[in-house]
Amino acid sequence: MSRGHFDAEGFFAALDAQRQGRNITWKKVADESGVSASTLTRLAQGKRPDVDSMASLIGWSGLSADSFVAGLEERLNEAEPLAKITAYLRADRNLTPEGATALEAVLKSAYERLRRT
Repeated sequence: MSRGHFDAEGFFAALDAQRQGRNITWKKVADESGVSASTLTRLAQGKRPDVDSMASLIGWSGLSADSFVAGLEERLNEAEPLAKITAYLRADRNLTPEGATALEAVLKSAYERLRRT
């Protein structure tokens, strides 16, 4: 059986994207999520959150913990990352259909350029 790995850096990056999307400060994230500012600072330094902090941040952000755990098992029939991103962009009430299409094109181009082959 393979050992799982938590992507703390990816988790923090996703939290930061959520924070920026809401246009709020890290202090506000701490207040809204119930997680201490020092915990957020440790996350920014690449440290892993304790399970209670992670649960609070998952709840605050709407993210899925599964997205940040790798190596447990290979998943079958899982949607491709670009398909997920496209769905999220098109469901975003803050974007016009044209805006979603433009972002999708930029992301697809960058993804194709940077993905492992």
